Amino acid sequence: MAVPVAFFAVFFAYPVAAIVGRGLTTDDGWRFGRIGEVLGRPDILDVLWFTTWQALASTALTLLIALPGAYVFARFAFPGKQVLRAVVTVPFVLPTVVVGTAFLAVLGRGGLLDELGGVRLDTTVWAILLAHVFFNYAVVVRTVGGLWSQLDPRQEEAARVLGAGRFAAFRRVTLPALAPAVAAAALMVFLFTFTSFGVVQILGGPAYSTLEVEVYRQTAQLLDLPTAAVLTLVQFTAVGAILAVHAATVRRRERALKLVDPARTSRRPRGAGQWALLGGVLLTALLLILLPLGVLVERSFEGAGGADGYGLGYYRTLGSAGSGASSTFLVPPLEAVGNSLRYALVATLIALVVGGLAAAALTRRAGRLVRGFDALLMLPLGVSAVTVGFGFLITLDEPPLDLRTSWILVPLAQALVGVPFVVRTMLPVLRAVDERLREAAAVLGASPLRAWREVDLPLVRRAVLVAAGFAFAVSLGEFGATVFIARPDTPTLPVAVARLLGRSGELNYGQAMALSTILMLVCAVSLLLLERIRTDRSGEF
Repeated sequence: MAVPVAFFAVFFAYPVAAIVGRGLTTDDGWRFGRIGEVLGRPDILDVLWFTTWQALASTALTLLIALPGAYVFARFAFPGKQVLRAVVTVPFVLPTVVVGTAFLAVLGRGGLLDELGGVRLDTTVWAILLAHVFFNYAVVVRTVGGLWSQLDPRQEEAARVLGAGRFAAFRRVTLPALAPAVAAAALMVFLFTFTSFGVVQILGGPAYSTLEVEVYRQTAQLLDLPTAAVLTLVQFTAVGAILAVHAATVRRRERALKLVDPARTSRRPRGAGQWALLGGVLLTALLLILLPLGVLVERSFEGAGGADGYGLGYYRTLGSAGSGASSTFLVPPLEAVGNSLRYALVATLIALVVGGLAAAALTRRAGRLVRGFDALLMLPLGVSAVTVGFGFLITLDEPPLDLRTSWILVPLAQALVGVPFVVRTMLPVLRAVDERLREAAAVLGASPLRAWREVDLPLVRRAVLVAAGFAFAVSLGEFGATVFIARPDTPTLPVAVARLLGRSGELNYGQAMALSTILMLVCAVSLLLLERIRTDRSGEF
């Protein structure tokens, strides 16, 4: 456990603590009174209120739309089910910048709705809510649907035989069993939307600001570290509380149920009602998920420079820094593709080493301290990535860790987001390994390292590949920290897209669509490969 603890202490706790410390201290010492001063400001109260209510609304809307999908994937067998499961999961691994760009192509100025009916929803809260549902649909489908598919339907059938109606049987038998999974999914959706950054920044405009967006504004634009430090503490406290409740619901879900093979619980839809439900879910997937992605791709092929029809104009201009992007980039925008792939590969390797060691330690130890460390590993998913990125710049700038000008800084920040996915993917598989196999290897003289290589690794190889895929996808799309630490001559794809969208002009907009399409395709291919090797025990994701 020493390596994961040291990694998180140096590259997570230290930068975040440094930002908070600089914001709340003066030459005379700590000034905790700043917390009350900041939280009493009307503009900050508005940010806190909007952050909370939009997260609640996003969570409720996501549950309302995604729970029917969870039921369909759990109980119905139909052609193309695995492909559709992969399709609805694609948004979850997409960078938030791409999600914002895709919805901008549908809801924004010159978007699909604007062209068809003159309707624009960008810079409105509805665009933010819909994008959040798009992004988190798979969280509910996988978390709730995964458990639902393993609940024995005969229990509900027995209740109906005893005289309970369909709704009463569901309410008294199935719903209590599903409640921990629904709560866990709702908490994760709330966490992701509470800390939303890229979606709000692109779709909300200056009128809407979450805590994460406000931390970025206070840090990068206003250079107001005291306010940024207070907001970071507020977000840290909220995220810690959410993760603590989430951990409790997960433990309750793991202990309380006896599950069956999912293959025994699914069947072809029967009757008009079930076919209508399946059709409704397919229509939702079409309009909510495929339509924004399809429009994003379509916009990337529109003629560049005023050309009529469709073509590769925007893609061709990505290879030149002397085009419309000359004032935006020091290098051709296409170089961001290679930069992102290199950074993501290194970040994936770091995440596998740190996350694998952490998962192994959590498997072989027990107690409150270990459970606390397990929850701490999830903090990078919720703590302000903007704070982490800025913290890197002000802390890792002197020996023995003078990394401010080093390329490794970006993969380190990306690995922080990848580690929780590695741990959550590998932990259930490692816990399923029979301890007697390890004991037998030890009796035969194998060292702990050789026992892990000969016993654990063959059993968890597929889970390692799945963990690597998720770590690669999320590292590829990391934006909040990378926007601070990526050098101007080596931008990543999300940073390049954000810069292009921040510039006016048709060419910049088209190039942003083209880069977003490339990034989406890389993430989608990674996910489709994951679905082919994924096992039913390959973690929560």
